[in-house]
Amino acid sequence: MNEKILITGGCGFIGSNFIRSLLNHRQNISIINLDVLTYAGNIDNLRDVRKDKRYRFVRGDITNGLVVGRLLKKGVDAIVNFAAESHVDRSLYNPAVFLKTNILGTQCLLESAIKYKIPRFIQISTDEVYGSLGPKEPAFTENHPLQPSSPYSASKAAADLLVKAYETTFGYKAIIVRSSNNYGPYQFPEKVIPLFITNAFENKSLPLYGDGKNVRDWLYVEDNCAAIDLVLRKGQPGEIYNIGGQCEKMNLEITGTILNKLGKPESLIQYVKDRPGHDRRYALNISKIKRELGWQPKYKFEEGLRKTIQWYLENRDWWQRIKTGEYLKFCRRHYGK
Repeated sequence: MNEKILITGGCGFIGSNFIRSLLNHRQNISIINLDVLTYAGNIDNLRDVRKDKRYRFVRGDITNGLVVGRLLKKGVDAIVNFAAESHVDRSLYNPAVFLKTNILGTQCLLESAIKYKIPRFIQISTDEVYGSLGPKEPAFTENHPLQPSSPYSASKAAADLLVKAYETTFGYKAIIVRSSNNYGPYQFPEKVIPLFITNAFENKSLPLYGDGKNVRDWLYVEDNCAAIDLVLRKGQPGEIYNIGGQCEKMNLEITGTILNKLGKPESLIQYVKDRPGHDRRYALNISKIKRELGWQPKYKFEEGLRKTIQWYLENRDWWQRIKTGEYLKFCRRHYGK
């Protein structure tokens, strides 16, 4: 019997990789992809699966209870909520959009999940809800207090708290996963790794914030997808699971590695003014998911970055279309504003 899953935000970077992973690794599955197609929700991310009979795309907003209800009332086994505004820089200039999607959207999904008795709900969160770590502090565990620094991370922390409040008040036990910085194919080229890869291809400057010594824990997207699928199948309701790559690297180191692999000069690095509230370091303790579910990252950073660079090299039409604004024009023509 097919398992029917509603995936929200499935046209985004991680969501589209997750859908592709499920279709590749599970036969008895049926996927509904609900996505409103904002600038980062790219329907081309799933052009290779759109004819798969196990897959269905629906354009719609997770804050619209009528749309969500129509999809859930026919019966769904699980919801996986990837839908989110996710770029920190954009949240500094337009926080309201982040609050609407990330908080009110999650609340709408929770209400609908309870109404239609959906047995499984996975809330996709981020390591950024924990705030910033000092250079010698131990990695964040799932019990670390939430100390978000940006409107983006505050909106994701608020969504996590809503999930826990619905558990306490209504007895609805969703699962929260908090992932570290993902990278890989189909990532919108405003994030640091795809931006620097594509700029270097074109011999454009690589704008590096501050001194470039901010540290992130890097996770190849296929590893994240495998972990989320495992949590979907075997995770305990009401629990929180950190998903990290155990790969801490400074942004300056990442930049140098990209330039080296592409044979480009370091003179392309352009140091720019640091963004407000820029967290210095993230790191996740993943001992819980290792111990309880037996997951650990498969890809070393060198291999993941090599695969990522190769993908962007082979898919210039995809990212050039985005960087020139042609994708947004395409969406307006075919799907309206």
